Amino acid sequence: MNKNDLIGNIARKSGLTKKDVELVVNGFLDEVTDALGSGEKVQLIGFGTFETRKRSGRSGRNPQTGATIQIPESTVPAFKAGSKLKEAVK
Repeated sequence: MNKNDLIGNIARKSGLTKKDVELVVNGFLDEVTDALGSGEKVQLIGFGTFETRKRSGRSGRNPQTGATIQIPESTVPAFKAGSKLKEAVK
């Protein structure tokens, strides 16, 4: 399912227009992005938690040349599924 499919499904189930649902979905994504960008986590009880995690620096290998390279430390987004979501997937 892609973003357009999601918007269409929600519009059909809720009776709202696709344009209204698209505004809500985009607003949700913007808020999650802004929160993660400022170091906050977004917790949706039962669904899951969006957060950032530090990935430590490490050495790696360039697959084209075989040369050893240093991969710097980085911050990456992460999602941890909640109990209701895990149960629904089983």
